[in-house]
Amino acid sequence: MEALEDAAFSSGAALARLDAVLRRDNLPQALLRDRLALRAAEACMVFAGRQDRAGDLRDAVHLLRPGDLPGPAGETCLAWRRAVARPVGLRALHRALPDCAPAQIAVWLDARQGAPIARAAMVLEAVLTDLPRGEVPALILADAVLAQALGWDHLVPLLAPGLQRADLRKRGDELRLACHRAGAASALQAVRDAADLARRAAHLLAVAPKLRAKGAKDAVAMFLTQEAVAPAALPLSDRAARRLCDRLVALGAVRELTGRETFRLYGL
Repeated sequence: MEALEDAAFSSGAALARLDAVLRRDNLPQALLRDRLALRAAEACMVFAGRQDRAGDLRDAVHLLRPGDLPGPAGETCLAWRRAVARPVGLRALHRALPDCAPAQIAVWLDARQGAPIARAAMVLEAVLTDLPRGEVPALILADAVLAQALGWDHLVPLLAPGLQRADLRKRGDELRLACHRAGAASALQAVRDAADLARRAAHLLAVAPKLRAKGAKDAVAMFLTQEAVAPAALPLSDRAARRLCDRLVALGAVRELTGRETFRLYGL
C-alpha cells in the first residue's frame, strides 16, 4: 500500500504544476472550470448509481426549456457549474447548494486543518458523516476548501473525478490517501485539459475576425466560457446561430458534441 507521505508528495507536486498553469494569461479559466464541473458531475452520477454520462448531463442543462425541471442529473450538473462560476465564498456555495443552510455550510468548512488535501479530506468526511448520501455537497465543499487553501479565487473540481465510489466510505488516513491520489490524478488531467483548451481558444480567436454575423463577438465569448453551447442560447436569430455554428465547425474552431442532426450542442 502506498504510504500517505508518498501520496502527499505526489499530490503536492501535481497541484503545484496545476497552480502554475492556472496563472497563465492565455488560459480560458472559466471554460476549464466548466469542463471540470461536467467531469465532476459525471463522477457524482456514478457515485449515485446512475447511468447518466457527459452527453446526458449536457442535454439536461442546455436543452432545458423555461419551466422545465432539470431532474437529478441536471440538478447535479447545475450545482457544479454554479459552484465554479463565482469566486469561492459562503454566498456562492449556498447558491450552488440551496438545500444546505449557510450556517451549516460554514460549520462544515470549519472542519479543517493541515495541508490543502488534508483539509479537503476532513471536510469531505464531516459532510458525509452528517449526510451519508450527500456526495454532491461533500465534494463541492471539499474542493472549495482545497481552492481556498491553495489561494485560488475559484473552485476547481478535482476530487470527484479521481475518487472511486468505495473511497467515499473511507475515513481517516484511508480517506486522506484516496484524496491525495485523486488530487494528483485530476490535477495532471486538468493540466492536459488546460493545454488543449488554450490551443483551441487561440484558434477560435484567430478565426473570429472572419465572422461577419452580428453578435458573433458575443457568441465567441460564450464559447470561451462554456463547455457546451446550444445555438438557441447564442445572441443571434435561430437561423443565424445555426449558420454561425456550422461556419465555426468548418473553420475547425468548435466541435459539434452530440452527433445528432437536431438539438445539437457545440463547444471547443
